Amino acid sequence: MNKLCEMHAFVMVVDTGSISEAARRLGMAKSMVSQRLQNLEKRLGSILLERGRQARLTDSGEVFYRYCVRILAEVENAEDAVQASQSSLRGNLRLAAPMAFSIRYLTPILSSFAVRYPQLQLDVEFDDRYVNLHEERYDAAIRIGELPDSSLVAKNITANRHVICASPDYLAAHGTPQTPQELSRHFAMLYVNREPHGMWTLPVNNTLESFRVRCRLRTNNAHQLMEAAKAGMGLAILPTFLAAQPMVSGELQEVLPAYAPRGGNISAVYRQSLRASPKLQALISFLSEQIGSPPAWEKQLAEHARQRQ
Repeated sequence: MNKLCEMHAFVMVVDTGSISEAARRLGMAKSMVSQRLQNLEKRLGSILLERGRQARLTDSGEVFYRYCVRILAEVENAEDAVQASQSSLRGNLRLAAPMAFSIRYLTPILSSFAVRYPQLQLDVEFDDRYVNLHEERYDAAIRIGELPDSSLVAKNITANRHVICASPDYLAAHGTPQTPQELSRHFAMLYVNREPHGMWTLPVNNTLESFRVRCRLRTNNAHQLMEAAKAGMGLAILPTFLAAQPMVSGELQEVLPAYAPRGGNISAVYRQSLRASPKLQALISFLSEQIGSPPAWEKQLAEHARQRQ
C-alpha cells in the first residue's frame, strides 16, 4: 500500500508540475508529499525528479513514470470491475468538456448521472481547448468536431451539424449571399479555435475552399458568436445545438445551406488503458441515452421545417 501511495504522489507531482499543487489536489500537506517522494527515491536508489520552480523528470523518472501510470490505471480498473459486479460505481471520474455545449446541454445530464451514481465523485472542468488526457490525468473528454488521428479511443455520441446563419435584420440590410464567393462583401464573426487565420473553410464540390469575410468580431466563445449574430452584427457559423432555438424562434435564418461546414461528431475520448473502465462505459451509455441520435435540437429543427411546409 505504501508503494502505491508513493507512486500516486509521484505521478501527481509530475502531472501538476509542482509539489504544492500535487498536495492541494491530493488533500494532504506539502511535507507529506515531499516525504513520500524522498522515501520513493531512497527505496529505488535513484533521483526521479529535479526540484526547482517546476519539478522535472530525470531519465530514470521518465521510465518510472510510464510504469506508474500504467500500474495505477490497472489498479483503478480492477477496483472498477469489482464495483461494477456489485452494481455500484465508486471513486473519481475526471472529465473535460467544451464550454458552449456543456452550458446548453451537458451540465444537467452530468448532474442526473451523478444522482444515479451517488458514490461516484465527478471532477469536471469546462474548457474549449483540447486537454492532454495523458499528461493532465483526465479520465475522458467530450470533444466536438473532426477528431485527429491519435492513440485515444473515441466513442461517437451523436452528429454535430453546423449552419451558416444571420438575423433577419442583417439579411434585410445587406442581402442574402447566394454563393460563398459573395462572403467577401459580408460582415461575419470568427471563432478563433476554428478560424485562427480569419478565413472560413467551406465544402465546395466535395473539396474544401477558404473564403475571406469582413470580420466584425473574433471570439473563443460560441455563445458570443450566437448573440452577435442575433444582434445583427453579421453572419456566423454555429453548431445546431446552439442555433436551433433562435432559428425556430425566427431570431436567426440559415443561409448557404449547401455550403455548411462539416461539424464532425460529439464524441467521448479516453485512453486505451481505460477501455474496460465500467465508470467510463456507464458515462458514455448515459450520455448517448440522454442526448439521443438524432438529438433533441435536430428534432426541434425538423419539426419546425415540417410546420413551415
